[in-house]
Amino acid sequence: MPPLKLPKTQDLKRYGTLFSVLSKYGFEDVLASTSIRNLIPNTYLKKHPDTHKLLSYSTYERIRMVLEELGPSYVKMGQIISNRQDMLPPELLKELEKLQDNVKPLDNFDVSKKITEELKLDTNECFSYISPEPLAAASLAQVHKAQLLTGEWVIFKIQRPNIKDTIASDISIMKDVAKALEKYSTQAQQLQPTQLINSFEKSINEELSYTQELNNMLRFAKNFEKNELIYVPKAYPEFSNDRVICMEYIDGIKVSEIEKLEENNIDTKAVATLGVDLYLTQVLDFGFFHADPHPGNIFVLPELERICFIDYGMMGSIIPKDKEALEDLLLGFFKKDVKKIIVVLKKIAIRTDIPDEKTLEYDLNELLEGISNVAIQNIKLGNTLNQFKNILYANKIAIPHYLYMLIRALVIIEGVGLKLNPNFNITENLEPYMTTIIRKRLSFKRFVKKSISRVQDYTNLVDTLPEDINDIISKIKNGKLVIVHEHKGLNELKDTLKTAINRMVYAIIIAALSIGSSILVIADMPPKVNGIPILGALGFLISAVLGLAIIYSIFKNRNV
Repeated sequence: MPPLKLPKTQDLKRYGTLFSVLSKYGFEDVLASTSIRNLIPNTYLKKHPDTHKLLSYSTYERIRMVLEELGPSYVKMGQIISNRQDMLPPELLKELEKLQDNVKPLDNFDVSKKITEELKLDTNECFSYISPEPLAAASLAQVHKAQLLTGEWVIFKIQRPNIKDTIASDISIMKDVAKALEKYSTQAQQLQPTQLINSFEKSINEELSYTQELNNMLRFAKNFEKNELIYVPKAYPEFSNDRVICMEYIDGIKVSEIEKLEENNIDTKAVATLGVDLYLTQVLDFGFFHADPHPGNIFVLPELERICFIDYGMMGSIIPKDKEALEDLLLGFFKKDVKKIIVVLKKIAIRTDIPDEKTLEYDLNELLEGISNVAIQNIKLGNTLNQFKNILYANKIAIPHYLYMLIRALVIIEGVGLKLNPNFNITENLEPYMTTIIRKRLSFKRFVKKSISRVQDYTNLVDTLPEDINDIISKIKNGKLVIVHEHKGLNELKDTLKTAINRMVYAIIIAALSIGSSILVIADMPPKVNGIPILGALGFLISAVLGLAIIYSIFKNRNV
């Protein structure tokens, strides 16, 4: 076991709480797997009276209960990683999707005082009214409505006190436990806890940076500045910093409020089509998309006849190279080209450990054939994407985090469309984009651009070739050229050989003892007990014990 790394003093209590909750829900093996356990007093680990009852729930249900009891950081982690189908089994994902923020507003919270402290301004000189009661409260922040002296209504999103420190502490603990689990638990290794925590850390840090959210709003607004069908809330940088953000208050109708939309004579079918078209424009035209388009984040503005997305804390961004690969992936699906899909997946994947490529080909072909046998109006993109994610998980393909954000978002946006129009089919919205992509791929402009890019690549290769050759020759001369050769499965072979050699040594010792004891008995060598030489009998006894031990070891580890 590696030397014990002492945690910060303020983290010890949090460790104690974590271990107490894990013990309560029957995860003692987690406790035994980490050296931090040695620092936690046994008072935290007393058997909880409800443990026996809680063990009647499935492992995945208990994992969800643990996250809920541990509080906001862990609930948020569960929500964010609930879209990682490349790492987690479907049964666990189903439980994680049940996680909700059930957070009470802050007690005795003086919002005006907080704004004054954060922004260094006199609120009376800027605002005619600031609501002391929050419009909403979540695990990371709460929202208050206010009115500027100019008459404009705005909202303030204010981070909870010390939330960054709390989450940083919790992430540090999560990483320690994840590393221990990966080292000591084969089952945990399959869930890749360290990679999951790293993914969560990246997402939560982005969401905690309101400066980043403000930049997201400004970038999103610039993308759609010439589109009169979408409205982006106005941002107020002068009243914002990294912990407080001020933006325009949107007084619209949520797309989930069907009755209210109909009362205002709004065609819900048209809203469904428009909303999804605008979302696909975000993804396929700009490569910058809203990553959490649930019904509460999409409004219809009747007076302006526009769609408005709110909450820009979680956004997905696709670099141009990946955007083209994503287009290739979509074309592969529409053309039912399995070979092309596999090539693109390998290109964009962050890790591929495909056990059998033929199996992957069969799985994808079965998925595409299943789609072919369904009328286009009956195809559900959400079902298809979920099957696709299961195929990736089964074939050990991990794709970038942004792509899982996109898949999750598309499933959500299709659900929004179906809520507005039961006969809605997102595949029909995608078809015009496929035509545009194909036309763009066949355009002379793209051919010229690609040709110029290739010529530049070849030119760079020729320019750097002499330096690269000189570098290789220099390393060879200095004996610094290192060739890495990996032996896959070598550790398993070493363990097997070690076990076999140990058993052989035991067998030789047993044989020597048996022969020596036989000689002592035949020679009738004293001392004796009841006429039996003691040394000979002792040798036979030791041989018998060692023999039984080897037989037990063989039966216990049949696979060794």
